[in-house]
Amino acid sequence: MPKSLFQKVWDAHAVRALANGQTQLLIGTHLIHEVTSPQAFGMMRDLGLKVLMPHRTFATVDHIVPTDQFAEPYRDPLAQAMMDELRKNCAQFGITFFDRATGKQGIVHIVGPEQGITQPGTTIACGDSHTSTHGAFGAIAFGIGTSQVRDVLATQTMALGQLKVRRIEVNGKLPPGVYAKDVILHIIRQLGVNGGTGYAYEYAGSTFDGFTMEERMTVCNMSIEGGARVGYVNPDETTFAYLKGRPYSPKGTAWDAAVANWKSFASDPGAKYDDVVKINAAAIAPSVTWGINPGQGITINENVPSPETATSADDKTGIIEALAYMKLTPGAPIKGTKINVAFLGSCTNGRTSDFQEVAKFLKGRRVAPGVKAIAVPGSQIVALQCEKLGLDQIFRDAGFEWREAGCSMCLAMNPDKLVGDQLCASSSNRNFKGRQGSTTGRTLLMSPVMVAAAAVTGAVADAREVFGVGQN
Repeated sequence: MPKSLFQKVWDAHAVRALANGQTQLLIGTHLIHEVTSPQAFGMMRDLGLKVLMPHRTFATVDHIVPTDQFAEPYRDPLAQAMMDELRKNCAQFGITFFDRATGKQGIVHIVGPEQGITQPGTTIACGDSHTSTHGAFGAIAFGIGTSQVRDVLATQTMALGQLKVRRIEVNGKLPPGVYAKDVILHIIRQLGVNGGTGYAYEYAGSTFDGFTMEERMTVCNMSIEGGARVGYVNPDETTFAYLKGRPYSPKGTAWDAAVANWKSFASDPGAKYDDVVKINAAAIAPSVTWGINPGQGITINENVPSPETATSADDKTGIIEALAYMKLTPGAPIKGTKINVAFLGSCTNGRTSDFQEVAKFLKGRRVAPGVKAIAVPGSQIVALQCEKLGLDQIFRDAGFEWREAGCSMCLAMNPDKLVGDQLCASSSNRNFKGRQGSTTGRTLLMSPVMVAAAAVTGAVADAREVFGVGQN
């Protein structure tokens, strides 16, 4: 019987069926960082346990590291303590640690792919909700909690209930000025922030076939924002070309064998799905969130919703709550909304290609007076690549601060925070209340090029108009 990639990977990693209906699943790759691992290691010590397969676990620091300071000790003693704790745990248990001194540190969901650790046909777990990013490579990747981090460290397995699979086909050519970020915001708006609950999303169609790996990662990254536990794209020649020659990728004859194996995991023609959604790429436009979850988004030329437009009582309540927090006028155009901060970075859009695309349009421009703009590479390797291309200077000349690698203002577990009710145009993945460090701070999610357009105009703007996107 034809099978989806999800079913194939699940079957290949199933250890046994559990009495409660869940499956004990082998975790092929375990990624850890400084925030969700200390307690897990503490529980390991309390129980007298060792890490069963340390060669399958890789660590980096991203959430708490300051992006404006490299030298230690850090100004924040908690950040320094967490850094020290991860170093100690990795040394004691024999875990590979991409520390800052290695030149390979960065956001865990960027480090895994660029090192070739993320590979098709495997299971990947990490104590971070955006682990779905790695599904871009044809892996089943998901975030886990601290107790599950402990379980994976101790047994290299965890208990998980099997998911349904929804195939989301996007076909056609995206209009000029529309990016992968707009695709996933469109999907979440259409299906809802809870629409994927209990599902894995398989992204397919000619649009995804034509996407780069970085674009696929952007979409898979935000699967969790649509309620899906997993999001993936079937591996293909684009996947293999990206992985070839990377440090942890197979070499020599092992490479050919690996590619043949990876190909076998792709969904079979005729595979059955629990649901199929089809989207016309030509209907997607540059998008901006206006509310307090990623599903509350509109296109750049739409107006902020009014409670009267709600389709249900719950929807009306959500609109009223979001409008009150965001301090936006119902029925007003989102375009022209003044911003205070522009943030480029995160595991969603902090890769070299993101900065390259923005730099094409930013060169010769200046950030608007009164706007604080920061550009944060997703890894030290991304930073090095950008600097070799001279992109960092383009950003500096435009008035952006060019920072060290880290999560930065995506979640503000570091010094990069909004102040008061500042409004931020952000290329990150979440716009929850207080997400960027201030209990009253406000976030508008959009593509990196749209963030740049907002930065130089001082307001939410259509990048197609500001930069002539699509005319170059």
